[in-house]
Amino acid sequence: MTTEKLHKVLAAAGLGSRRQIEKWIAEGRVGVDGEVAHVGHRVGQDAAITLDGKPVALRDAPVARVIIYHKPLGEICTRSDPQGRPTVFDRLPGVSGRWISVGRLDINTTGLLLLTNDGLLASRLMHPSTGLEREYMVRVHGNPTTGQLDRLTTGIDLDGRPARFNALESLGKKADVKNQRYRIKLSEGRNREIRRLWEKIGCRVNQLKRIRFGPVHLPANLPPGSWLELDADAVLSLQRGAGTA
Repeated sequence: MTTEKLHKVLAAAGLGSRRQIEKWIAEGRVGVDGEVAHVGHRVGQDAAITLDGKPVALRDAPVARVIIYHKPLGEICTRSDPQGRPTVFDRLPGVSGRWISVGRLDINTTGLLLLTNDGLLASRLMHPSTGLEREYMVRVHGNPTTGQLDRLTTGIDLDGRPARFNALESLGKKADVKNQRYRIKLSEGRNREIRRLWEKIGCRVNQLKRIRFGPVHLPANLPPGSWLELDADAVLSLQRGAGTA
């Protein structure tokens, strides 16, 4: 009998990203045939799977959909918030399964956020091995030297590992010379990486906007708080880039 890894089966059915589902399995929340599942568990097509004690009805994986969302300032990327703050999921259209964000933008970061109903695609797009580049517009408070800027592209230690921007382009000074504008590119998505790298050279980010994720650009005419669905060809291009098609 053909078997498949449990977290992959559940992700393909749209229950969440593979990373998220692996966490559920490790926490003992997933059962298979009456027993608690383990990380790496493999299942066949006739497996009886439960989540938090409730049966999971497996279905054919839904047709992959991907949307571009222009995240405004002040929204968070979780589904609910004890503080009652607005989330990016509040404005999204209905979907078979549920929307999964491809990475996150913090509450003070705006711009391009990709969301998909394909858990496997979301997981692969976020994985460092895909090497998908992100591009941002950033405004920083400070007046860095050429040497300090060079450090941002040659590498700075963050949590014991080097981190750097792939490219850094000055967009000129504002009338207030204390604020500088740059276009930056990087391939990783570590927690607050951009803000922390600037802090390492004595600058503070006071405006950050993502304008590209891999081959997908934020449309200039898409207002904050609005979304746009990618067509089938664009979705296929993303799937091929992520190695899921």
